Amino acid sequence: MSNSTVKNTKKHYEITKQSEDFNEWFNELIIKAELADYAPVRGCMIIRPRGYAIWENIRDALDAKFKETGHVNAYFPLLIPESFLKKEAEHVEGFAPHCAVVTHGGGKELEEPLVVRPTSETVIWNAYKNWINSYRDLPLLINQWANVVRWEMRTKLFLRTMEFLWQEGHTAHATFEEAEEESMKMLRVYENICEEWMAVPVVCGQKTEHEKFAGAHHTYTIEVMTQDLKAIQNGTSHHLGQSFAKAFDVKFQNEKGDLEYVYATSWGVTTRMIGALIMVHSDDKGLVLPPRISPTQVAIVPMGRDEATREKTYAEAERVATLLKDTKWRDANIRVEIDKREKETPGFKFNDWELKGACLRVEIGPKDLESSSCILARRDTYEKKTVALENVVDEITNSLEDMQVGLLAKAKQFRLDNIKRVDTWEEFEKTFDKEGGAGFILAHWDGTTETEKKIAELTKATIRCIPLEPFHPDDVKPGKCVYTGNESKQRVIFAKAY
Repeated sequence: MSNSTVKNTKKHYEITKQSEDFNEWFNELIIKAELADYAPVRGCMIIRPRGYAIWENIRDALDAKFKETGHVNAYFPLLIPESFLKKEAEHVEGFAPHCAVVTHGGGKELEEPLVVRPTSETVIWNAYKNWINSYRDLPLLINQWANVVRWEMRTKLFLRTMEFLWQEGHTAHATFEEAEEESMKMLRVYENICEEWMAVPVVCGQKTEHEKFAGAHHTYTIEVMTQDLKAIQNGTSHHLGQSFAKAFDVKFQNEKGDLEYVYATSWGVTTRMIGALIMVHSDDKGLVLPPRISPTQVAIVPMGRDEATREKTYAEAERVATLLKDTKWRDANIRVEIDKREKETPGFKFNDWELKGACLRVEIGPKDLESSSCILARRDTYEKKTVALENVVDEITNSLEDMQVGLLAKAKQFRLDNIKRVDTWEEFEKTFDKEGGAGFILAHWDGTTETEKKIAELTKATIRCIPLEPFHPDDVKPGKCVYTGNESKQRVIFAKAY
């Protein structure tokens, strides 16, 4: 994680343009919009209140979906005996390079090192061994909200940090089919939250054998395209088969009285979702946040040159704020802030709220009071219009709805405009022969890990997923591998990724 500081020559609300340096734009925006800050420990971040509020809104929406689908929350320990990770060979091989290990405690060397959880499959399945005995105990549907630590070498705020927040669901089932249904169900929950709440379109697909979760039978993913034409893995759902049940000897007695190993799933999303959110919607003036998860849906800026005038505009701002806070939009009360900072100019405040991603801005000045109106400004389209104060609530709820729907439509169109089908290796190499992303490239692949690795080595493009639903019917027709020319079942998505 870079410790670069925001350039002193810039005003508070000015940030580098995306077209000049997308990476610097992203870093500056996070710092200046007060979403996060760098921590004293390399690769860690401090999530500031505004950033955490976005996470809370995403978390609450997810948590409600989990409970609607029959899941309950629990909490498992942060520290895991090292021997637990070693019980599942593929799992430990996949996570060993990323583990932080505690060797001393209380001033003494520990008899057995403890791993700071990189994920919780092992400690959870050790507990499930004691909780599952009969088919009557199944399915077991548990989720936990927690933090994890993975010793990343190259880090980036919200996208890849050594410690991050997440949820991890861990479920146990009687049959392979039930576990498969669970894996798909939770993938669709993630899809729903991304698209209906975050206005972030995703591609649902299956990871290749090379890219699947360590220890899984197979892995599903949701992939996002960013404005710099790269991909972000925004969540995963793993069908674990019986691997962890066998490693921890988790058996159940079926209805016939026979003992069987249970089938498992695990699934999770992280604070990386905030990074994806920023990269999909935001612009050169700052954050653009969909109303359903924005901490500030409406910022009211009352204005006046003298105390007597401000007293009147402040009073009207309070009245409007009270009306809005008592108004529900999409089954939740509207979130409002009144900006009464007297040392700052109106222009500074307008720019500051654009930087911080307030969806709508209501401007109330003395002339507005005379005409019983206000100015309503939209963050996404920059549209400004005069609105009668008696109609302001309806205008705001309609604008919030238009913005929520419009952001998703815009992001979907951007993705569609940047999907390309490539059939020759020459064109494939040329497409990725540049810095930055190239969008989603749909190309045939022969299904071998050898070819997958070679393509990544030559172009830095990886297979993001095998789409579950094709963009076009022809995408699932057989063809020739773009690299080897061997037979291919269907096109897969290649992209450069974060």
